[in-house]
Amino acid sequence: MAKALRFLTVLMGWSCVLIGLLHVALGNAAIPGAADAGATIDSWGRFMGAAFTGYGLAWLWAARRRPIPASVVRWLAAVFLLGGVGRLLSLAVYGRPHGFQVVLAVIELVLPPVFFWLADKEERA
Repeated sequence: MAKALRFLTVLMGWSCVLIGLLHVALGNAAIPGAADAGATIDSWGRFMGAAFTGYGLAWLWAARRRPIPASVVRWLAAVFLLGGVGRLLSLAVYGRPHGFQVVLAVIELVLPPVFFWLADKEERA
């Protein structure tokens, strides 16, 4: 279980760092369907890209600990789950978004329970 947790934690960290940097570099162009959203959304998206980069670095920090701190993994996974819940709220208020956003919502809702389970297993070991 420790190897699976470490692999997923590293994968999550690098994915978030790369996605965050992509948003910082590309702004609106990094968001499907938002290329013409304007300067306000571009500024917000680039800022959030920087925050997401930091979030990814926190995952990488956790992955480097021996053992991986289960409480940190739970908190980071909970933040990710909250993002998925936010997407569900957006779906309820505004309707179906771009298909890629739906895929991201599924990942954000399915992956956190896996992290919770692996963190529990690692903590008990």
